Amino acid sequence: MSQKPEDLFKNVISHSKEYGFIFPSSEIYDGLSAVYDYGQLGAELKKNIRDYWWKSMVQLHENIVGIDASIFMHPTTWKASGHVDAFNDPLIDNKDSKKRYRADVLIEEHVSKIEDKINKEVEKAAKRFENFDAVMFRRTNARVKEYDEKIQSITTRFKKALNDNNLEEIKQIIVDLEIVCPISGSRNWTDVRQFNLMFSTSMGSVSEEANTIYLRPETAQGIFVNYLNVQKTGRMKIPFGIAQTGKAFRNEIVARQFIFRMREFEQMEMQFFVKPGTEMEWYEYWKKARLNWHLSLGLGKEKYRFHDHLKLAHYANAACDIEHDFPFGFKELEGIHSRTDFDLKQHETFSGKKLQYFDPELNQNYVPYVVETSVGLDRLFLSILSSSLKEEQLEGGDTRTLLSLPPALAPYKAAIFPLVKKDGLPEFAERIMTTLKFDHQMAYDEKDTVGKRYRRQDAIGTPFCITVDHQSLEDQTVTVRNRDTMVQERLPVDALANFLNERVSLKSLLLTL
Repeated sequence: MSQKPEDLFKNVISHSKEYGFIFPSSEIYDGLSAVYDYGQLGAELKKNIRDYWWKSMVQLHENIVGIDASIFMHPTTWKASGHVDAFNDPLIDNKDSKKRYRADVLIEEHVSKIEDKINKEVEKAAKRFENFDAVMFRRTNARVKEYDEKIQSITTRFKKALNDNNLEEIKQIIVDLEIVCPISGSRNWTDVRQFNLMFSTSMGSVSEEANTIYLRPETAQGIFVNYLNVQKTGRMKIPFGIAQTGKAFRNEIVARQFIFRMREFEQMEMQFFVKPGTEMEWYEYWKKARLNWHLSLGLGKEKYRFHDHLKLAHYANAACDIEHDFPFGFKELEGIHSRTDFDLKQHETFSGKKLQYFDPELNQNYVPYVVETSVGLDRLFLSILSSSLKEEQLEGGDTRTLLSLPPALAPYKAAIFPLVKKDGLPEFAERIMTTLKFDHQMAYDEKDTVGKRYRRQDAIGTPFCITVDHQSLEDQTVTVRNRDTMVQERLPVDALANFLNERVSLKSLLLTL
């Protein structure tokens, strides 16, 4: 398996289909662009990721509760949130390749390349000098200072153009930076245009009487409009959070990179309501907490980094992304935003209802500030899948395809094999299966040689394989083979339940937080 990023990405896509993780939607009708279906293994992996997020966010926090708001909402919701007027992407086309790009992404990627140059300079200097001070080096090295000044100049100019909605200036920045189309290599660009990303539909039995409503482009507003309901019925005291997972829909004009950017996707969001003036403290808290959550998956610390937003959204006073190193580079995985009191105040204005909190300690009412954590479940799925897929060289020149998923997230926690399909071994194996399947998703396989069965389970990420042989009938023991090390050990059948519980339950992940 090639380790080139572009080849690895192709391998991830083909592996996903071959083993039942992800299929193109409506494939028998030639598919639907940027829409995908999760297969039998993908659905299990996705559910396990969602459950881990929910348990760590809701179950482990006494002051965070979860809701499930509807996809359809009153259309005024999206007027109040700003989506009707301002939920746009600045898009630009290359006339030679006929490809369309987000103008802001082109500029941000250009800035990232300059940042990479700075990091390389720092790394080279660190190898040359003992007691190396990276901060001092960045302040004093002439080349690095030049790079920093260039980044600052681009950032300042870009922020102003975005804030002013100056599309001509955004194009001029692309021209001045000599940004080329990745496909054609040319700088033959169209003007920048704004596209609203919301899907609209109609509600009503007669078209003339129908009201235009929207498929929600995010799940956050369902939390905000239910803020008062949850606070009062749950007797919640500030600070407290409301979490939600669910589908969202965006009419992405530039939808590509497999499930990284889709038109129908799933979000996992938590809005944390705090006293005004404490939002930056909680913003820093959730930055650290969410990064630690990602690190708990064991994919490698080098896979993650923070990226501060070049332009703050209209509702935010601080915002950053946790980026993951996907096969196509570092891209946004999760956003942490300090949303101030914008959302609740907007809904107060448009609904005429007070959305305030009475603070008994201060003996006064106020509109809470909000710190948001928002992660795309599909992107998280892709980050875990792409980081886990690898090809290993074995002794004797053989290779194996290995999907080293975190054991607690694997679709199947263990596979059970009877060594042969006779002599009572299948019946013995099925009794073990019946005992364990109440607590864990299990696989059963009796086809082909045991070696080939191991390879199949390695490729779908099953952490353990349990083989029943003739000795099992004599002493009630089985062989348990570890996916990652391929080490085998003999265990009593009665010890299997505890063995799996300690190694593959979500609790094993939660204890690392």
